[in-house]
Amino acid sequence: MTLVKLRSAREHDWRDQLRRSVRTVDELAAHLDLTPEELAGARRAEAAGLPLRITPHYLALCDANDARCPIRRQVVPRIDEEREAPGDLVDPLGEVAHEIVPGLVQRYPDRALLVSTDQCAIYCRFCTRSRVVGSGEGPLRPSALDQALEAIAARPAIRDVILSGGDPLTMSTEKLAALVGRVRAIPHVEVIRLATRVPVCLPQRVDADLLAALRPHHPIWVMTHFNHPKELTRESAEACARLVDAGFPVMNQAVLLAGVNDDAATLEALFRGLVRWRVRPYYLLMMDPARGTSHLRTPLARGIELMEKLQGRVSGLALPKLIVDTPGGMGKVPVGPDWIVERAPGRTTLRTHRGVEVDYLDPPG
Repeated sequence: MTLVKLRSAREHDWRDQLRRSVRTVDELAAHLDLTPEELAGARRAEAAGLPLRITPHYLALCDANDARCPIRRQVVPRIDEEREAPGDLVDPLGEVAHEIVPGLVQRYPDRALLVSTDQCAIYCRFCTRSRVVGSGEGPLRPSALDQALEAIAARPAIRDVILSGGDPLTMSTEKLAALVGRVRAIPHVEVIRLATRVPVCLPQRVDADLLAALRPHHPIWVMTHFNHPKELTRESAEACARLVDAGFPVMNQAVLLAGVNDDAATLEALFRGLVRWRVRPYYLLMMDPARGTSHLRTPLARGIELMEKLQGRVSGLALPKLIVDTPGGMGKVPVGPDWIVERAPGRTTLRTHRGVEVDYLDPPG
């Protein structure tokens, strides 16, 4: 095999992508011209806290000379992570309080979230679960997994199980398929969801072996996480097409991030691009107030303003819900512009995206 063919094979091998991921400050500095703020942040991350990890695929999307690059801002640590702001929480979604057994979180009556592993292909600097992600333990221990599956089986109200982490698709195909098969064997579980950023940062992972191993356990929904149009690469398009063609509906949960996607034109390009791929923009999430992430968060008013600009500008297929996942684990709340101008008995005055006020009349009686 020639050197060119060897390199090509490596680029398409997801395991090699993980092996060649950037994990140290020196490796990062060899690829990017780091600012003092980034260098200090990377050294801090290397020493303690959420670790550093960037796949070659995702690193190639970073502008090596511009710290304002929207891809770079998502994965390169900054010293700002050392700063705490009012409202910051170690566990912003109250998962510890809602943990049934280790690794299994239930915040809603009909669904539960299983933290299947603490490993990710990349470590996003806005991670809501940074308190546990990247700790090095890997997949949930067999005894803890048994306990979690027994807890799901004992709760017939649970119809929907989300496999999250970390990223479940960083597990081996054999381990992931075995886990999905055990969840599918629980009679009252109707839907399995895979919460993963792999289509964005490690699209090589979505290979024929993975699809063949998971397809027998449908319905499985893939909940992925594109945040910027620059992430809509050819490799990611092919990964999403393979998923959809194999019967896996793909939904996107973008996070509103300061300096990354907090303008209407960027979001429009992202949502339109996803729809072209048959990926449904599902949520635009206000960032969870995880400790040390205030430099990436936007005011809620900014999210509402952006949704108002997008209403009528893109079709309903491309328009996600703006969601606040309330601190403390009290549940998700959809928010948006106030389109209701006035309420009266039998009549509601609405404001359209054109700025026109229209009366909606209730039926008599």
